[in-house]
Amino acid sequence: MGLGTFMGDFLRQCGGYAVVDGGLATELERHGADLNDPLWSAKCLVTSPHLIRRVHLDYLEAGANIIISASYQATLQGFESKGISRDEGEALLKRSVEIAREARNIYNDRATKGSWDDFGDGLKRKPVLVAASVGSYGAYLADGSEYSGIYGDAITVKTLKDFHRRRVQVLANSGADLIAFETTPNKIEAQAYAELLEEEDIRIPAWFSFSSKDGTNVASGDSIVECASIADSCKQVVAIGINCTPPRYINGLIQLIRKVTSKPILLYPNSGETYDGDKKEWVASKGIAEEDFVSYVDKWCEAGASLVGGCCRTTPNTIRAISKVLSSRSLSSVFGANMLSYELK
Repeated sequence: MGLGTFMGDFLRQCGGYAVVDGGLATELERHGADLNDPLWSAKCLVTSPHLIRRVHLDYLEAGANIIISASYQATLQGFESKGISRDEGEALLKRSVEIAREARNIYNDRATKGSWDDFGDGLKRKPVLVAASVGSYGAYLADGSEYSGIYGDAITVKTLKDFHRRRVQVLANSGADLIAFETTPNKIEAQAYAELLEEEDIRIPAWFSFSSKDGTNVASGDSIVECASIADSCKQVVAIGINCTPPRYINGLIQLIRKVTSKPILLYPNSGETYDGDKKEWVASKGIAEEDFVSYVDKWCEAGASLVGGCCRTTPNTIRAISKVLSSRSLSSVFGANMLSYELK
């Protein structure tokens, strides 16, 4: 697949819509991981990689077509602050992708053998991509600034390019199918990513996904339209979207993004809860039930989304429900096309 047709070809293989996986950290904690650490979910690359593989498999069995590596908070600088050498850090970045690829292989093997999931449904072979996650500079700081996008005047595009450069180089050569630049909170970081992809002549595709607190701007207050325009102008970017954002804001954001791009739109909102950067915990008062979250999916697809999943605090149950909605839409579009073909004969 060429970069220009990569995502369109993949979506056709999936029936028109693709399912992105859900929250990683919440599920790792449910399986017993202690993530009270600046490395957050990346800590498990060191302490319990088997748990990461288990969560990837849970999402594949729930219907995900795209699984995202556990490298969101895995930075070479963050590893070094924990006494992990540069070489060891680069090996851990590659390992994050290897673990996801291993989960894909295990799933495909089980599907080929006709295995069943925990719900009594037969596993089906399907197109699956492994996306290498790149979190923001603010995620490395682990001070809540990934949710505000406010880095201070001292941080420039050059600063951010220098910070991300080696990690992007390593992940681009790790065997991942694409790079997922996630929870991008401001325009300056989007610009840094776009320039970095161009300067390093990165040969695998990428997506840019932004976070928003108000349904109009990204977290920092920069215009989502301006941020999406930067992504649209980058030849390596094959999808543009929103993640880690309350579901109630998504519909309006899709419409704004569509004003400046014809590239596929992806969405993986959080549960609607709010992260308290000072207490380092999620405030549950504004969360929504899984069934309410899933009720939005049809509206998002009608507005223009073609890749849908979940972010923080969503679970394999959320993804299973999203998968059912998207499968129904795919079947409806196939049935409609067949009917039209029949009527034209």
